[in-house]
Amino acid sequence: MIKIEKTTAKNTDFIKLVALLDNSLALTDGNEHAFYDQYNKLDHIKYAIVIYKDDQAIGCGAIKEFDQHRVEIKRMYVLAQQRGKGIASKILTALEDWAKELGYQKCILECGKRQPDAIGCYQKNNYTQITNYGQYKGIANSVCFEKVL
Repeated sequence: MIKIEKTTAKNTDFIKLVALLDNSLALTDGNEHAFYDQYNKLDHIKYAIVIYKDDQAIGCGAIKEFDQHRVEIKRMYVLAQQRGKGIASKILTALEDWAKELGYQKCILECGKRQPDAIGCYQKNNYTQITNYGQYKGIANSVCFEKVL
């Protein structure tokens, strides 16, 4: 059975999943990992989701206010053995619904170009590519997306 829990970045299951995400990204990002890592700290994340299957935490994601109209999707991760089952889409939908409840009009996100599965997931969920924003402007490995809620 799948259960989605709204929580905070202090949730221990969320923290464990993010540690796995960071380990994975360190390999994928290579020498660029330190640049990305500085923008992925949990300090300013108030809204996090953990998805459970049979009481085991299998995925997570978060939203962080970017400005008064937009939230940024952060810390998306699904355990490797659970990928390809629609879990990431469930997390995205839950985050988008939460953002709407909070009064935001858009979700934005950044993804590394070396993460084709993640890019495919965002495109499948109706995210459109936009010009790189904020700290990602001019970063060749970054691709940014947006979705109107």
